[in-house]
Amino acid sequence: MKTFKELDLIEPLQRAIAAENYRTPTPIQAQSIPPLLEGRDMLGCAQTGTGKTAAFSLPVLQHLHKTKTGGKRQIRAVILSPTRELAAQIQRSCETYGRHLSLKSTLVFGGVSEKPQIRDLKKGVDLVVACPGRFLDLMGRGFIDLSKVECFVLDEADRMLDMGFIHDIRKIMKQLPKRRQNLLFSATLPKSIVDLANQILHNPVRVEIAPEEPTVDKIDQRIMFVEKRDKKRLIVDLLGGPGVARSIVFTRTKHGANRLAKRLGKAGFPAIAIHGNKSQNTRQRALKGFKDGKYDVLVATDVASRGIDVDDITHVFQFDLPDDPESYVHRIGRTGRAGREGVAISFCDESEAKKLRKVERVIGQSIPTDEDHEYHHQAAVPSRGGRGGRNSRGGGGGKKRRRNNRGGGRKRRRGRR
Repeated sequence: MKTFKELDLIEPLQRAIAAENYRTPTPIQAQSIPPLLEGRDMLGCAQTGTGKTAAFSLPVLQHLHKTKTGGKRQIRAVILSPTRELAAQIQRSCETYGRHLSLKSTLVFGGVSEKPQIRDLKKGVDLVVACPGRFLDLMGRGFIDLSKVECFVLDEADRMLDMGFIHDIRKIMKQLPKRRQNLLFSATLPKSIVDLANQILHNPVRVEIAPEEPTVDKIDQRIMFVEKRDKKRLIVDLLGGPGVARSIVFTRTKHGANRLAKRLGKAGFPAIAIHGNKSQNTRQRALKGFKDGKYDVLVATDVASRGIDVDDITHVFQFDLPDDPESYVHRIGRTGRAGREGVAISFCDESEAKKLRKVERVIGQSIPTDEDHEYHHQAAVPSRGGRGGRNSRGGGGGKKRRRNNRGGGRKRRRGRR
């Protein structure tokens, strides 16, 4: 499959994707769209950033357009997503691709007023993009009727299970018609996902797209050993370094994200925090400000490790190592997208040695050590099986001697911005 024109998509969809400068389908699109247009169920495995939203939304929109009848609109397609940000992204894509179709869709998730969502549902919609919690609530209160659903999509199913949505999903599925097209997409295929697929998919097409290179191999990774009290000074120094344009800084806690964003703002780096305690409207404004360039730094908890569709993030900083080692890969995957190079720098203090070892077991390699900073703390370096990384010079001596012009260095960097 060489171009989108070779796919059997209707003219209004072809016109919409041409306007987005889509010319060549990605592998997941080329392999998924033809069987989905035939009405087949599908189990798709592809990482974030491979174009899977278009892979499932284009066939769904085409099906809805071709089967549209007169009378009040009824929900005929449901797309479930694990996070508000990803759901909003999918909704925007559906609106973009379906701009020339007379279809109505709405977005359903918590953290915002339910009134506009209920109003849209009462008026009638063809497609609902939703997070399971609010969707199940409105369904239980009689605002959502699933009796006419023809297409059911689970996106990022592995993340759904990780976040504990499996019971909500099962309750929703019980209300769906038996005759429907089912699509399940996931970044990974652990046994739990395969078992779920076996329960809901009927004679599915299975499409697995291996990345051209593992994400961790495409990104320049480094680990910096530092005392906890020096982390804020180190991140300020690094953000003022060469080549740092747009970055995400991951913290372990919500309060930590708020404090760090304020600290960075005072240091001269426009920063905004995003986490689960923020209202949905606030989170959307923060993401928009980050994408539009109002903020250079997004300080986030793991709520933002997936679903942020920004291709030009130059650096990811892990201010705190994640409790779940799998999150490391999702975090650094926010950079190095769309063929670009990326840099991922992680901090490690003495209390995080076990977390680092778990991360390195997950990615199957030692992260190169970078001692080229004034806060290097040798006492924080754990035993890593003798596999030294780049710039890993070993030796004792505790913390490196700090330069006397530390404050002046930061001021000069801010002046260059």
